[in-house]
Amino acid sequence: MDERADKRGLLPRFTLKDGNSFLLADALGDIHSHDDGLFTDDTRVLSRLELMVAGRRPSLLGAAIDQDNTLFTAHLTNRPLTAPGELAIPHGVIHIERTRLLWANRLFERIRLTNFGENEIEVPLTLLFDADFVDIFEVQGQVRPARGNMRPAQTGVSDVCLSYEGRDARLRSMCLEFSLMPVSLSAHEAHLQVEVRKGESTEIFLEAGPTREDPPGSARFAAAVEQLAASMRHRLGQGATIDTSTRLFNQWVERSRCDLALLTTPLVTGPYPYAGIPWFATQFGRDAIITALQTLWVNPSLAAGVLAYLASKQAHETSTFRDSQPGKIMHEARRGEMAALGEVPFGLYYGGVDTTPLFVMLAGAYEASTGDESVVDGIWGALIAATAWIEGRLDASPTGFLDYARGEHSGLVNQAWKDSHDSMFHADGHFPPGPLAVVEVQGYAFAALRAMAQLAKQRGHREQAHAWRERAESLRLAIEEQFWIPDMNFYAIALDGEGQPCRVYASNAGHLLFCGVPNAERAVAVSAQLLSKRFCSGWGIRTLAEGEARYNPMSYHNGSIWPHDTSICVAGIANYGVRSCVARIMNEIFETAIHFNMRLPELYCGFPRIEGQGPAPYPVACLPQAWACGAVFLLLQASLGIQVDGARKEVHIRNPMLPQGVESLTVRGLPVRNASVDLHFQRIGEKVMVAPARHQAGDVRVLAHL
Repeated sequence: MDERADKRGLLPRFTLKDGNSFLLADALGDIHSHDDGLFTDDTRVLSRLELMVAGRRPSLLGAAIDQDNTLFTAHLTNRPLTAPGELAIPHGVIHIERTRLLWANRLFERIRLTNFGENEIEVPLTLLFDADFVDIFEVQGQVRPARGNMRPAQTGVSDVCLSYEGRDARLRSMCLEFSLMPVSLSAHEAHLQVEVRKGESTEIFLEAGPTREDPPGSARFAAAVEQLAASMRHRLGQGATIDTSTRLFNQWVERSRCDLALLTTPLVTGPYPYAGIPWFATQFGRDAIITALQTLWVNPSLAAGVLAYLASKQAHETSTFRDSQPGKIMHEARRGEMAALGEVPFGLYYGGVDTTPLFVMLAGAYEASTGDESVVDGIWGALIAATAWIEGRLDASPTGFLDYARGEHSGLVNQAWKDSHDSMFHADGHFPPGPLAVVEVQGYAFAALRAMAQLAKQRGHREQAHAWRERAESLRLAIEEQFWIPDMNFYAIALDGEGQPCRVYASNAGHLLFCGVPNAERAVAVSAQLLSKRFCSGWGIRTLAEGEARYNPMSYHNGSIWPHDTSICVAGIANYGVRSCVARIMNEIFETAIHFNMRLPELYCGFPRIEGQGPAPYPVACLPQAWACGAVFLLLQASLGIQVDGARKEVHIRNPMLPQGVESLTVRGLPVRNASVDLHFQRIGEKVMVAPARHQAGDVRVLAHL
C-alpha cells in the first residue's frame, strides 16, 4: 500500500482500552484521521501521533493486538533513504517494531529499530504530535457554540506538555516524554537521530499522559506491561471457561471472553462492562444489563457489579433535560466538557424506557441463578423505587403500557434499544405519534414484576409478592390482547400514543419469547416467522423483516443484524422448546465471527447470504461491543439447555445440543452458589450426552433431562 493510500486512512484500525481511556490508531500505529486518537474521559487528549523515517511513512509489514488485548505491535520497515553526502539506505533494511499499551490513563510505547544492512546507520526519526482536546461529541459531528482556550506548550529538553482550559474550568493536559533526547523539539514535532549498529537493535521509549513522570525507559515499560497483564489475568480469571473439540470455535469463545474482559472496567462498585469502542466506551445501563444477562451463567460477578453501580446512579429527581424521574435507572454516563456544561444531556442521562425493568429483571435472574441474597438485599431500596417507577408509568399511560416520550428536543427520540430516529413506524412507513409503547419493553416490565414477586416472597413480603404477581399476569394478558395482530400471526412492534398498533414485522417480538409472555401456540407462530427467510439472512436474524416499509439491510435498525438481538431471539425460541433452530442460527453467527476475524461487531448488514461471500460490514459499527461479545455465551446456554438454580445448588440440563461441527464441549468451573462444577458434553450418534463432573468444588447436583 502506498503512502497516499495510508494517508487516506485505508489501513485497518486497532483499539486499546484501559479504564476510562481508549486509543484508536491505524495499523502503522499512527493517529492521523479525523476520528482517531487517544481519548480519556470522553475527551481526545492526543489527536495526532505519526512516525516518519527520513520524512516518509514506513512500509507496513503487519500489525496485531495480542490475544488478551493488552499489547499492540506493528512491524514496519523503511522506504529507501537517501540524503546528500550520506550513505543511502535501501528499502527493507531497517526493521521497525512499535509496541504499545495503555495503563493508568497513560500511553507507553517502545520503538525498536533493528539493522539488517551491511553498515552502521544513523536513522533520522520524526514524531509528529498534537492534542486538540475535542469532546467526543464534537468528533461525532456536533458543533459547539464556543470552546475553551489552548495554553502555550511547555517544552523541555526531552518532553513537551500541551494543555487546554475548558469552559468547564477544568485544565486538561497531555505530556509527551522521550527516552532519547531529541536533536530538536517543538510543540508538535520531535526529531531524533538513532544510531543502529549492523546486526543490532536500538530501543526508544515514548510515554504520553496527563502529567510528567519519571523518564521513559525499559524498566518503566516492562513494569507497565506486567501490571496490565496482571489486571487482565484477574479479569479473565472470573467465572467458567469453555473448551470444545473445534479449534476455530474455541477461538471465537476466547476472543469474546478477552474482548469482554477488555471492556470490563473495575469500578468502586465492582466490574462493569463498558458498551463498546470507540463511541460507547463508557457506562451504559441497557448494554451492561443485557451483557450481564447473557453471561450470568458463566460469570455472575459481572451482574453483581452492574447492579451495584446502576443502583448507585438511580434517579431521585425529575428533569426533562435528563429524562429522569425518581426510581429510574441510568441510560448513559459521560465525563467530557460538553456533558459537564450541559451542552448535551448525557452526563447522567435517563432516556431509556427499558433500562429500569431490565435492572429489576437482572436482579431477579441473579438471585435465582446464584442463590446469593446479599446483592439484592444491598439494593432492595433501589429495586422498590424502580418498581414504583414502572407501576407509576403504567398507571399514567393512556394505553396502560410502559411508554416513553422525550422531555426535551436534546434527548433521544426513541428510547428502547432500537433508538435511531426512524426505527419506529407504521406499516405504511409514517412515524407514529407518541408516547410510544414498544412491544419488548412490555415483556421486560412483565418479567420485572414477576421477578419482584419472587424476590419479595423470598423475603417474606407475601402481600407485596401477591400484588406484583397479579399485576404481572394482568400486564401479560393486556400484551396478548392489544399487541397480538391475528392477521399477521405476530405482535405489533409498538402502540402509538393513540393506542393504534404499528403493524410491523420486527425482531422485537423475539424478546417477548425471552421474557416468557406468549402462550405456547403464539410462541410457535412467532418463532416460525423469525426463522423464515424474511428475517433470516443466512447470517442471523434481521432486526426488520424483508419487505417492510422502511426495510434497508444497510440501516442501523431497519434490516441490519445485531448479534445480541439474534441471541436473545434464539434463547427465547429455545425457551419454548423449539430447539431445532438453535444449532443452525449459532452456526450462522459462528461463521459470521470467522469472517470478522473472530470478533463480532456491534452490527452488520442484513443482505441475503451468497455462497462464497461473507456478511457485509456496517461501516461505523463499534468493535468490540460488549453485548456482541456476550452473544456466544447466551447462544451456548440456549444450545446446551443449562439452567443454574443457586438456591438448591442444582444445575439443570434440558435436551442439550452441540453447535454444528463440535463433537464435544467442556464447561470448567461453572459457578453454582459458593461451589463450582465441570460439565462435559459429548455427541454420541444423534444424541448429546452429559458426562459426570470431572472436578467439583462443593456439593452440586447435576440433573440431566435428556
